[in-house]
Amino acid sequence: MNIFVKKLLYIIVMLFIISLISFIAINLAPNSFFASGELNPNITPEAIEQLKAIYGLDKPLYIQFFSWIANILQLDFGISFASGEKVKEEILSRIPITLTINIISMLLIFIISLYFGIKSATKKNSFFDKFTNQLSLLSFSMPSFYLALVLVLIFSIKFELFPIAGLHSVANDGSFTYYLDFAWHLFLPIFIIVFGGIGSLILYIRALTIEILKSDYIFFARARGLSQKTILRYYILPNLYPPVITLLGLSLPGIIGGSVILETIFSIDGMGLLFYQSALSHDYPVIMGILIIGAFLTLIGNMFADLVLLKLNPNYEEK
Repeated sequence: MNIFVKKLLYIIVMLFIISLISFIAINLAPNSFFASGELNPNITPEAIEQLKAIYGLDKPLYIQFFSWIANILQLDFGISFASGEKVKEEILSRIPITLTINIISMLLIFIISLYFGIKSATKKNSFFDKFTNQLSLLSFSMPSFYLALVLVLIFSIKFELFPIAGLHSVANDGSFTYYLDFAWHLFLPIFIIVFGGIGSLILYIRALTIEILKSDYIFFARARGLSQKTILRYYILPNLYPPVITLLGLSLPGIIGGSVILETIFSIDGMGLLFYQSALSHDYPVIMGILIIGAFLTLIGNMFADLVLLKLNPNYEEK
């Protein structure tokens, strides 16, 4: 069976399992949007029952679940309890900024980690190597929320170099100034994601490169008089790409999950902030919609990583 078909079937099965687990977990939650006093202190039990009937919450759980699955197959995620808007429209309005932040962050993590990891390995025990190791240790030991608060205090409040929150300070007129202002607002959030993501990857690439440099084919390549750039391009990088891309694919859930914290701290109107606001108000249709779309994006990202690996190594499917 073609690997693409296998991956699609895997995504379908995993989405169903994730949907089931998420649905059960949410229905086991102690609070509810329709709990007495949540909507209005004076609301009557009869009115609450009428609202539950409108949203189909008066039916048995298994009927609710399969009705919800049937709606998802039609790309209908239901109606938000809090706003009354379609969940699909709310998520579609927020997802572009979340994807923008995460895609840019992933690319920067990949490029920076490769550069520092390879250079650190080729200059083992040098000052650069020691500096890189300390930077990596600081990276994966620093909580992202703490780093975000520290950077906001220093660069946004004290020195006023970057905005505290939001995405824009000027009107959307399509000019270069508008996009420059947009990038200015995203600098700190992206920097925090990248800084938190490069630490372990740099150390991994460094260790892997050191092992590659010890191999026989590197020894014979140097004996043939090949330059360091040629060895890097044709011997080191082709052996680094498969494990690094695999590791990046596995790190996708953590990066997407981190958007909830950063978007909340910087008041960025993405899926992360919407998820946080929906969790506070017990807006379960929105929560479920974001969970499913987040899981779908993660699975698609992993499938894309596997397809890239298959392109780099045609024997990957057999392993």
